[in-house]
Amino acid sequence: MGILEVKNVNKRFGGLQALGDVNLSVAENTVHAIIGPNGAGKSTLLNCLVGKLIPDTGSVMFDGQSVLGRSPYEINQMGISRVFQTPEIFGDLTVMENMMIPCFAKRDGAFELNALNSVGNQKDIIERAEHMLEDMNMADKRHMHAASMSRGDKRRLEIGMCLSQEPRLLLLDEPTAGMARADTNNTIDLLKQIKQERDITIAIIEHDMHVVFSLAERITVLAQGTPLVEDTPDKIKGHPKVREAYLGESA
Repeated sequence: MGILEVKNVNKRFGGLQALGDVNLSVAENTVHAIIGPNGAGKSTLLNCLVGKLIPDTGSVMFDGQSVLGRSPYEINQMGISRVFQTPEIFGDLTVMENMMIPCFAKRDGAFELNALNSVGNQKDIIERAEHMLEDMNMADKRHMHAASMSRGDKRRLEIGMCLSQEPRLLLLDEPTAGMARADTNNTIDLLKQIKQERDITIAIIEHDMHVVFSLAERITVLAQGTPLVEDTPDKIKGHPKVREAYLGESA
């Protein structure tokens, strides 16, 4: 049994069957990619994984606990962090200030801004944020305003903010979308480093096959809301069902 288990999930939007009897198992401490053409149901599935959408039928379990109906804060407390397609950072704050935010998240889900009033808390928060910036190779950018950075650096910062919460599962929604090739390659290298240095499971939705085949250990292919194939990258390449889903014709 995987750390993330999706069983018999169905989701309709009016007359549209977005997900049809989806089953998915993500093994702990692996990188699992979910791919498919536009409209395959990838984003709908991801929203079900973080409790944002509740399936019409089926279950989504993380480490034996259901994620359905839970608030974003509860999902986070379970050990799940999500990186969105567009980096979600605070552009008017510095890189350091952004990194400090998840370091003093209050237990009730609100940000404990007054935590900095305590010298002890301030020292701890600063040390934790600086340590994460060093891990992300961003220490030299600590005083930059986040809005002025490249998309690749914004993504790096957002990933660091997620990791500061010490998640067990990191969900990445097209993390290289809109990036130049150099930034894409840097993001691939960063994710490889994270996987090597941390006990973490990564599930990634991505259109860029260069990213997928550089990172994934298992790949699930969706088409029209239904899983077609799940296998290793080597066996996915050239698979007739995958070619049909992407090219619209049988091999």
